[in-house]
Amino acid sequence: MKPAVVLLSGGIDSTTTLAIAIAEGYETCALSFDYGQRHQIETKAAQRVAKSLGVKDHRMAKIDLRVFGGSALTDDVAVPKQRSETEIAHRIPVTYVPARNTIFLAYALAWAEVIPVNDIFLGVNAIDYSGYPDCRPEFIEAFENLANVGTKAGVEGRRFQIHTPLIKLSKAEIIRKAVDVGVDLSLTHSCYDPSPEGLACGQCDSCLLRLKGFSEAGMTDPIRYATK
Repeated sequence: MKPAVVLLSGGIDSTTTLAIAIAEGYETCALSFDYGQRHQIETKAAQRVAKSLGVKDHRMAKIDLRVFGGSALTDDVAVPKQRSETEIAHRIPVTYVPARNTIFLAYALAWAEVIPVNDIFLGVNAIDYSGYPDCRPEFIEAFENLANVGTKAGVEGRRFQIHTPLIKLSKAEIIRKAVDVGVDLSLTHSCYDPSPEGLACGQCDSCLLRLKGFSEAGMTDPIRYATK
């Protein structure tokens, strides 16, 4: 089996991406991050998902983006709630973590170079998303170019490829795809501001986009919510 590094947050998108990589015959090494986010519920979700899908190796990189702050996910800033679709799409929200995907991909690239692996999978999506600039195709293309000019492996001729199988899919299409590839969606977590018990708030941008996706897919979200 051909090995691949897959970035895994424990959300629907990254979990579906991991399952797709497995379905395509890759032997997967999953990389998650404890980066100083508001809660550890998503890291626990990543661990559940990795175990469920039988990854070869799952590593949790511990970094602390709170040293910079600048985001509602890493700083003492309120998470926006109950925003309309127009408001969500209007501008880059305060839940954007500065350079997060650049940092995460850099770690994935370093591990890929060591394993060695040519293929890196990332669950970004440029349709139903919160306007994050590091989820766009032009960012992925730029990082892939960087990977191939800025590493020993790249300059010696081993080409890296960043796979983004969900980038042109809506959230509803991603959910349908997840079901097709056998993902247990009850194991995933998306909420930016869950309760201490781990219940999704049902009101943040991520919850609203998730619920919208399930509604449009004609399905019921299997996770528990504090409110909807």
